[in-house]
Amino acid sequence: MRFDASFRLGTLATLALLITPAHALARKEKGKDEAKPGPVVAEALPVEMTGSYRLDAGPEIRGSLVITADHRFEYHLVAGALAEDASGSWQFIGTRTCLTTEPAPVAPEWRAVPVAKGPTVRVTWPSGAGIAGIGVRVGFGNGDTADAGDLAGGYTLEDGWVLPSGEKRTPRWVELIEPVHNLASPRFPFGASGRLAVTLVPNDMDKARLDKTCADLVGTALVLRRAEGEMKFYRETR
Repeated sequence: MRFDASFRLGTLATLALLITPAHALARKEKGKDEAKPGPVVAEALPVEMTGSYRLDAGPEIRGSLVITADHRFEYHLVAGALAEDASGSWQFIGTRTCLTTEPAPVAPEWRAVPVAKGPTVRVTWPSGAGIAGIGVRVGFGNGDTADAGDLAGGYTLEDGWVLPSGEKRTPRWVELIEPVHNLASPRFPFGASGRLAVTLVPNDMDKARLDKTCADLVGTALVLRRAEGEMKFYRETR
């Protein structure tokens, strides 16, 4: 059978009328699905913390922290005999503001040499001035002899520390601690004389070591989370 052109066009037009609404609806629904946005996930963003802060730690402790827009900071603390400060740079690590002391502080050093005369232990600064208040612990024997054991000997005076007169055992080693900064010495062996002269080289003892130490906003407080514990600061100015 042969179809003329007018029949073919009429048939195609009729089919178009029949299928167009369904196809159009399908295309419309597909377009709606493609355009429909997915669930919105809130992105955690860094919080701007520039400004001046004061430490809240009681009337006997004073401290401040200044964070500036040029990515620098200044930190100060006075707590009894302890006074420390730090300055350096800050950076965002994730959403947190983290501080690093620059240049990195040089750790204090203990140096000990045997001496023939003087007290059992004397601790001095490099200038030769004696240091009072250094904790002393001495050990006797090597752990398997009759005179083994140790003695918490109290604290040094400026002119040193002397083994108690009633102590008959021979001291083999000493450990020292500077209590303000909680700075412990290595274990130093006594020589044949049983006396030591120890020098404490402070270097950057009073500089706080902050190494990507991070601060977070908790309520209205900026909490600096140090290895020694948390410190709460409150904003004074922006």
